[in-house]
Amino acid sequence: MTDKVIPIMDLRQKNRTPAIPATLLAPTGLLTDRLMRPLHDLRISVTDRCNFRCVYCMPKELFDKDYQFLPQTDLLSFEEITRMARIFIDHGIEKIRLTGGEPLLRKHVEKLIEMLSRLKTHSGRDLDITLTTNGSLLAKKAQSLKDAGLKRVTVSLDAIDETTFRMMNDVDFPVADVLHGIDVAHAVGLGPIKINMVVKRGMNDQEILPMARQFKGSPAILRFIEYMDVGATNGWKMDEVMPSADIIARISSEFSLQQIDPNYVGETAGRWRYADGSGEIGVISSVTQAFCQDCSRARLSTEGKLFTCLFATGGHDLRALMRAGHSDAEISAAIGQVWHKRTDRYSELRSADTVGLPRSANKVEMSYIGG
Repeated sequence: MTDKVIPIMDLRQKNRTPAIPATLLAPTGLLTDRLMRPLHDLRISVTDRCNFRCVYCMPKELFDKDYQFLPQTDLLSFEEITRMARIFIDHGIEKIRLTGGEPLLRKHVEKLIEMLSRLKTHSGRDLDITLTTNGSLLAKKAQSLKDAGLKRVTVSLDAIDETTFRMMNDVDFPVADVLHGIDVAHAVGLGPIKINMVVKRGMNDQEILPMARQFKGSPAILRFIEYMDVGATNGWKMDEVMPSADIIARISSEFSLQQIDPNYVGETAGRWRYADGSGEIGVISSVTQAFCQDCSRARLSTEGKLFTCLFATGGHDLRALMRAGHSDAEISAAIGQVWHKRTDRYSELRSADTVGLPRSANKVEMSYIGG
């Protein structure tokens, strides 16, 4: 067990403070990397803690009562997160997604949302602020989140069957409470709500059609996600991946589907609608049909490290720059330099050579960086 925990700890403690360029170029809102991919979305992890122990993310045998989560002093304060967001916005960020861990476990997260909601994009529009949650606290928090300025929520839900759902969250949490949270979120206007189901073959793939039946005809958009090799603790195997094409085929065996165009360039989910007009589903084919070529997402960890890929093995310590007293202009130039050098395309390489591509024991964990 110990040798599996060490990579997580090493990664969190690993310091790679980005250099301040000699010439501080002013941001233009049009920053691109070496593959000409813009910086459009920022995902901010507000806590590394979660009240679920999902088997593909935070397996209980590793994230047990002795696991050492980050101390409060290591976490970015709300003021530091807002400052970082403002700097990223100057480079072109238009959407911020709050993640975790479970973000609703961060005390007074509504205050952070209120602070972020005052920011405007580089072109002066309202910032698109969203949040991903396991739904356990959503019924309690939905109204205050909406009042603070949150636009939408995405809820992770891996099964509609009670036994399967409790087995997957591994803390005996009832599915009815998550469904109630979804209903409350819809009622207060946090929509359109997206429901994310990670499909692991042999564990919950029998839930594909029941989940489709549950949300067909509802305002929610159900999205199926291929089981990914994020981090090093989930024991990922390629034969446990159920390709999106197979998921669509299974749903099509009962419901007629029509493929539709993406909402925007770089959208991760392939979109399908029911032929009878009763809703939409999506498939995120991050293993079998990589979308690296359009990836415009940066990730900021709980304690302020910038990651340029979900499958990264190291981050860039922006908190060190902030707490050392560097100016916004200096931090902005450092971010610009990091992104401009970005060449990440792990999923494309993995898809082209799944067997031959070596897996790193030091890849960042999903629970640490957020989805």
